[in-house]
Amino acid sequence: MKLNSLNLWQKTVNSAVDVIRPGLKKVKHFVQPALDMPFLYKVKNAINVNDLRKIAEKRAHPMVFAYLDGGSDDEIALKRSVQSFQSIELKHAVLHGVSKKTMDLSTTIMGINSSLPILLTSCAGQKMFHMEGETATAKAARKHNIPMTLSQLTTTDFREVSNNAPDHCKALQLYVWKDKDLLITVLQRARECGFTSLVLTADFSWVGNREKEKRTGFSVPPDYNFKQCYGAFISPAWTYDYMSEPQYGYKAVPNANFPAASLVDFINDQMKPEFNWKDAEWLNSTWKSMGGTHCVLKGVAREQDALHCLDTGFDTIWVSNHGGRQLDCSIPTIETLPKIRDKIGSDTEIILDGGIRRGLDVIKALLLGADSVAIGRPYLYGLTAGGFEGVDKSISILKDDLILNTGLLGCNNIKELKQNASKILVS
Repeated sequence: MKLNSLNLWQKTVNSAVDVIRPGLKKVKHFVQPALDMPFLYKVKNAINVNDLRKIAEKRAHPMVFAYLDGGSDDEIALKRSVQSFQSIELKHAVLHGVSKKTMDLSTTIMGINSSLPILLTSCAGQKMFHMEGETATAKAARKHNIPMTLSQLTTTDFREVSNNAPDHCKALQLYVWKDKDLLITVLQRARECGFTSLVLTADFSWVGNREKEKRTGFSVPPDYNFKQCYGAFISPAWTYDYMSEPQYGYKAVPNANFPAASLVDFINDQMKPEFNWKDAEWLNSTWKSMGGTHCVLKGVAREQDALHCLDTGFDTIWVSNHGGRQLDCSIPTIETLPKIRDKIGSDTEIILDGGIRRGLDVIKALLLGADSVAIGRPYLYGLTAGGFEGVDKSISILKDDLILNTGLLGCNNIKELKQNASKILVS
């Protein structure tokens, strides 16, 4: 990711765009639907997550899609995360008597009731993909009765997101800042909005080398160079959506609205790569002293770190390699999951992300030790392709696939899947 402060050219173009925004907004109610019509038609008829990915690629600005779709370096970790699920073989069941009427895949995730063992993981700046942003994600989470985590770098106010999903958006996912007083302010704001769980993203203290972003010229804020302007020209639906709304900002702090340019300096100044276990212990105690119920550590890949996680006071372990966007050649999460489960025992909640593209992948994660999975790219492809309709479609695709394959395996619920894991998995 290229981080820039605004130069004179950027300021000039940015000001010109701001001048025409109100006029574009006035006619958006009939221009935007016309631009989005072919994409929404394809979203409606999408069969799998890869279909949504292709639609997202067509609608989005090239640099935005590169940010969403890319991994680090040669993208080995990204590719292997998907391929590792494909190599797991299962044995189906027959004459099992399971039907949709008897099936119940409900569970709790971080203490939040969920109809499926799936949660929507956070992503910073969702209005970058579609101007409905985090609000669309919250509405879809509420419709399907599954949890979502909200990024500390959200482009929609905590309260607005929470109001759209009061029983589902209850987890704040954050990076740790140097300014502890400011961090406490954010935590207090989250508690005021009804958040009960805190997710520490521990695998983002350094930013991975994302070559696809460099090739497409991704920058925050936009450079408005020739490559970016051409990308805007060939992506009219995305461009009109972006230019017809007020420039989005980052709303992590109450009564503040960081524009992208200010955010760059803020992140550079506040990110704390030297954050350690002692700091994590302070964060846990601070959150629980405010009445928070769950603390989650995201980014665990080693068994020793999982044990340290429990010693530090975390309630839930989130096995993740940050979507293959950080350390390339990092182990696929589905491969390290069984070792972590064996090391910590059966009593601690484990969430897994990385490489999930089908409902069958969710089942494989459950069989190998996860209690639930978090999805990022699948629903973000949907958001980029069609706003709320796209997120809704992505969850529906995974849900239908999850129900079908649970039935084929002869199980009624998550408990039966886990109990029959040794019979289902091909060793």
